[in-house]
Amino acid sequence: MIEIGKYNKLKVQREKEYGYFLDGKTKNSKDDILLPKSKITNPQEIKLGEEVEVFVYRDSQKRLVATQEKPKATVDEIAILRVCDNSEIGSFVDIGLDRDILVPFREKKYPLFVDSYYPFYIYLDKTGRLAATTNIDIHLETANGLLKIGDTCSGYVFGFQTNGTALVCIEPNFYGIILKEEVYTSLREGDYLTDLRVIKIYEDGRLGLSARKERAEEMQGLEKEILSYMEGNDGFMRFNDKADPEELRVVFNTSKKNFKRTLGVMMKKGLIKQDEQGTWLK
Repeated sequence: MIEIGKYNKLKVQREKEYGYFLDGKTKNSKDDILLPKSKITNPQEIKLGEEVEVFVYRDSQKRLVATQEKPKATVDEIAILRVCDNSEIGSFVDIGLDRDILVPFREKKYPLFVDSYYPFYIYLDKTGRLAATTNIDIHLETANGLLKIGDTCSGYVFGFQTNGTALVCIEPNFYGIILKEEVYTSLREGDYLTDLRVIKIYEDGRLGLSARKERAEEMQGLEKEILSYMEGNDGFMRFNDKADPEELRVVFNTSKKNFKRTLGVMMKKGLIKQDEQGTWLK
């Protein structure tokens, strides 16, 4: 039986000037599948009576067609694909074939922007044509020991929980989450995050991630930021131990806890002093 949207090994039945017909596995030659010569990348593999591996999909007229070209994903796989166009029926993404595939409106959990990349799950629609969806969470896998605490990874944000936790598709197809306190920038679906640290492995196999640097490195970087800020403001800043956490997140991209800890280190070094107005360089 032919598997649409996947690779198949099919026998080469006959040749025409425009291509080769491959066995459609129905015992009816009318169902044989065309491999156009324009879709042949390895001519030496095409021999009458022998099998050839091809990717099978439906063309714009819903006919089965074969190609030796390699798509960026097959059915039941997750892939990072570029959005090519938005239309009244949905968005179209580049899967590496001669025609882009549709992301129907009902399969878009968030806005998709042209020329941006997002993770998609590939499936067959009711007509047997390739389609894609942003609803990938139920299809993501667990890392199963491939990543451990302390490792770094990269991935795409694909959604959020009601408490602000970001859902991440760790490349290539692993499930990760970032708690709100582990990132100090605003995120949106489609954001590509690098140097994420694995800080926890949950019972269900999902990986807890942090976009923050190691504490010592983060504090050292924040110290430099604070000094630079104050040097550019006549040696003063209005922030001290009582600063508003949200303001610190916006201005210094950090938590109040980390900010206070860094100020404490800087005071011990004799770099700064505080009063009710704010903080001063010594």
